[in-house]
Amino acid sequence: MAIPEAFLDELVARSEISDVVSSYVHLTRKGNNLWGLCPFHNEKTPSFSVSTDKQIFHCFGCGKGGGVISFVMEIEHLPFVEAVRVLAQRAGMELPENGENEGYRRRKERLLALNKEAARFFHQLLLSPAGAAGTEYLFGKRRLSKGIVTRFGLGMSPDGWDGLLTAMAEKGYTKRELLDAGLAVDSKKGRIYDRFRNRVMFPIIDLRGEVIGFGGRVLDGSEPKYLNSPDTLIFNKSRNLFALNLARKSKQGRIILTEGYMDTISLHQAGFDCAVASLGTSLTQEHAHLLSRYTKEAVIAYDGDSAGVSAAQRAIPILEKTGLSVKVLQVRGAKDPDEFIQTYGREAFQKLISGSENHIEYRLRQIQSQYNLEDDAQKVEFLRACAALLATLPSPVEREVYGGRMAALAGVSPETMAQEVQREGKRRLRQAQKQQERRDLTPAVQLQPRSYGIRYENLRSARAEEGVLRLMLLEPELIREVPDLRAEQFSSPLLGKVYTLLRRRLEAGHSVQLSTLAGELEPQEMSHLAAILEQPESLANSRQALHDYIAILETEAAKRGDGEVDPLLAAREKFREKKSYGGSGHE
Repeated sequence: MAIPEAFLDELVARSEISDVVSSYVHLTRKGNNLWGLCPFHNEKTPSFSVSTDKQIFHCFGCGKGGGVISFVMEIEHLPFVEAVRVLAQRAGMELPENGENEGYRRRKERLLALNKEAARFFHQLLLSPAGAAGTEYLFGKRRLSKGIVTRFGLGMSPDGWDGLLTAMAEKGYTKRELLDAGLAVDSKKGRIYDRFRNRVMFPIIDLRGEVIGFGGRVLDGSEPKYLNSPDTLIFNKSRNLFALNLARKSKQGRIILTEGYMDTISLHQAGFDCAVASLGTSLTQEHAHLLSRYTKEAVIAYDGDSAGVSAAQRAIPILEKTGLSVKVLQVRGAKDPDEFIQTYGREAFQKLISGSENHIEYRLRQIQSQYNLEDDAQKVEFLRACAALLATLPSPVEREVYGGRMAALAGVSPETMAQEVQREGKRRLRQAQKQQERRDLTPAVQLQPRSYGIRYENLRSARAEEGVLRLMLLEPELIREVPDLRAEQFSSPLLGKVYTLLRRRLEAGHSVQLSTLAGELEPQEMSHLAAILEQPESLANSRQALHDYIAILETEAAKRGDGEVDPLLAAREKFREKKSYGGSGHE
């Protein structure tokens, strides 16, 4: 996508990375950098670093990194041009349009407009005689008020193959557009028909108030019971939550996570306007990070059956590792929150929330339910299972408190339980140390890029090439002193490519900040460049360091021309062969 280089230069200059990142991540200064919990993976100890000097971010845990444009691309799941657009709006700049960019934007706007028209069509149909089955289900069986139906924009899809297709065609939308929006299906025989037929419809609305997809519940007992929009240009079920557009405005100080649309709507009607639901998929890490932007406490209110318990067990670590306080609500006397509220009322549900367990209590009680503590053998297994869980807790206070409770249940002393937890902790530590030792014994692996798609064939040369690029990014003018250095001399295709891009920008008088390359490189390539830039480099003798790097680079290039092999990689292959031979059973 052709965006003027001068525009990128000004945009990057106006977009201080710490300001942008801090709107998503809580940052604390430690030393020269700012640190926070990585928004891209689970962690309890901050390993996510932002350098204001280098204008980059880098996570030492998951390896993601780059500049300010890359960050917006990753955090908002946007392509390059759309991320630039977001930053341009933030900086008060108008993005120069070209044909391709404008076409993408218009296509996206067209699909959003189509979804809005479809939602209006479904809602009007629900309130018409043709929607009688839907009104009976929502107003009669589910006892929803007209106000809540209107607030959520609920509707009804026609009982036919082309009701929506025909209605949208009259408004100027093509079959291709309905296919792209996930509202129509193309059969193997080439017939195009409505995806949603004779279903109660739940519009999925994003944080900007746009209808991005739909869920539909069948009324005639056919399968599947619930049908959701497929992923499209404007909808991804792993990155959106039903009703978060409403729940994020709640003043209740928590978000309640349910399994389905009706549970969420029923809770909102009862006054719990902080309820949300995932969209026909298990809770993802992206969901958890999305929730953590709007609350510090998540209450899991899944169904009480075995599937709901399993789903809660999977969700707990995902939520907890984002820094959220996690509680689990036990729905007793009903199969789900909707049925509980219908049966017992709002006040009873409020008591359930007030008495909800934290995630540790919940998981320990789930362990307890699997064992008969009257049997000594099962009692031992119960204590070992509890110790395995407690050993993962970072707080010694939590380990002691919950360990004491489990000891009392099993009839052993708190000291005995503490010893078992300590033993399990040491076992985990030994296991982690062995894994680290195995990594340390293979230095060639340590020097390789984290991404398997980027491998170095000559480590000595590649390390020198990294040094050249690092100095180019830190002191761009230095490279003018070595005009004869060519990309062909680089052993790594990626590093040679980056050298060419930086040199071209430098010679054209443009900025050579890493962020300006976001449109030219893949995300894993940007992450690798950020890792290179994060490595220490003394600038006191930068001119000499550059010449030393180039000397190594040229020497290794000459060796490759003579067919010589990198000795470090050769030693690594020899180690692999020896290990394989030794493990085959031969003497």
